[in-house]
Amino acid sequence: MTAHPHHTHHHGNAAGLQPCVQVLTQLNDYADHTLAVELCADLEAHLAQCENCQIVLDTLRKTIYLVHRLPDSEQTLPQDVEQRLFATLNLEEYLTA
Repeated sequence: MTAHPHHTHHHGNAAGLQPCVQVLTQLNDYADHTLAVELCADLEAHLAQCENCQIVLDTLRKTIYLVHRLPDSEQTLPQDVEQRLFATLNLEEYLTA
């Protein structure tokens, strides 16, 4: 049996574990400590078993830390850097003109 190309990554059949796609949509709120408490336990259970999502969360936290350390005048990326970053992350739709 081959995996469907749009198959959502799951970890076994353990109850309460969320698919990676759902976890990724909640990571910003989780990192900002604004995610609803009732959602944190499921997300943390997933993170405990998913190294890929742990890496994404760690990278997000490091990025937030670095952005907060920048002086206000330096918080915008040069346009070419922003375009390359967004293209690499497949986020072109979020670029501002």
